[in-house]
Amino acid sequence: MPPRIAGAEPILPASNKRLILTLLAAFLGWMFDGMEMGIFPIVARPALAEMAPHLSGQALDTFIGFWMGWATALFLWGAALGGVAFGWLGDRVGRVRAMSLSILCYSLFTGLSYFAVEPWHLPAFRFIAALGMGGEWALGVALIMEVWPKEKRPLMAALIGAAANIGFAFIASIEVLFPAVRDSWRIILLIGAAPALLTFFIRIFVPESERWQEAASHGPLNPLREIFRPPLLGRTAIAVVLASVALISTWGAIQWMALWAPQLAGPGVPFAKNYVQIVSAAGAVLGGFVGAFLAMRVGRRWSYFLLCLASLVTCSVLFRGDMKYDAFFFVLVFLAGCFTASFYGWMPLYFPELFPTRVRATAQGLAFNFGRILAGFGALYMGDLIRQFNGSFAQASATIVLVYVIGLVAIWAAPETKGQPLPD
Repeated sequence: MPPRIAGAEPILPASNKRLILTLLAAFLGWMFDGMEMGIFPIVARPALAEMAPHLSGQALDTFIGFWMGWATALFLWGAALGGVAFGWLGDRVGRVRAMSLSILCYSLFTGLSYFAVEPWHLPAFRFIAALGMGGEWALGVALIMEVWPKEKRPLMAALIGAAANIGFAFIASIEVLFPAVRDSWRIILLIGAAPALLTFFIRIFVPESERWQEAASHGPLNPLREIFRPPLLGRTAIAVVLASVALISTWGAIQWMALWAPQLAGPGVPFAKNYVQIVSAAGAVLGGFVGAFLAMRVGRRWSYFLLCLASLVTCSVLFRGDMKYDAFFFVLVFLAGCFTASFYGWMPLYFPELFPTRVRATAQGLAFNFGRILAGFGALYMGDLIRQFNGSFAQASATIVLVYVIGLVAIWAAPETKGQPLPD
């Protein structure tokens, strides 16, 4: 940091500068996380096709589907493990240090996928990169919510909820301009290493959470042991259920819209999947704000109930209707993206209010990512489910989104925390 000139006033008061630096670090970390998540669906087909030059037609599609299923499952399981591991690390050594390590993990191993030469290399690198992706959310949310004042927390939750989808939309837009083909997919993966530079900014400029420093000063922390014992066990369990509802639907149904779109559009629209990704991500950016501000207005429980209801109705119309690749389809894609992603603005506001500082990152990492374990098994068997519906992505997805019914009921077992301060 450059030395301050004697007598000069800082551009921002120290407190405001601290707030902005923490927000910038968490926002960029989660935005690049979303970009990394969006890279693999774009490069998977040309990468796997290059690795199987002897295959074509249906045989190639089967080969790609098999390895994409494993890559998706390992990504979800890696993110779940990383959420707990890096969350625990954040409670032990600090939010800032652990967050920089999580970003370094996901960026470097996405970049190292450049060197993949065998099909199994891609899911292997994807699994290790996912460890960092799963951890970054819990750490960034803990840091932001512990540093920013209470009245700003809904806005912070909305920004964090929107960040990943901005990154997801960005990488989908880049692919429209520079399509991933057999000669270019490695370059796109190499770009995924760029966020590693963010770690230097975080370690040098971003201050540590004073709340965490105060909690750590009272002696050794054992967050994993504490969140699985009363009085926190019940809160851990309900947080896991609420997050799982959102994640199962996102990864079991919404993420498959990009594969469904080409079926509707036909061969005359080569970038149908990209257009759907962009429109869905645009809706998801808005959804982050909808989830956070609805929770602020009507309370945490009623807002979750209403978001589940809106997601269930919108997705049922989208996946069960007689869809055509037209303007109405894209309106529903936008609304589905908005409502189903609204939980990612709701959770950063609610989950920090459930747990004390000494265990917050661990508990959030576990709760947010546990649903990915279930969704990972779903990714392996999604192909079988689609075949049961005669190749219909829509009917398979319509079945999966019924998980929102669980959310409609489960939320009433959760405590209402509107208006309450973060527990110390």
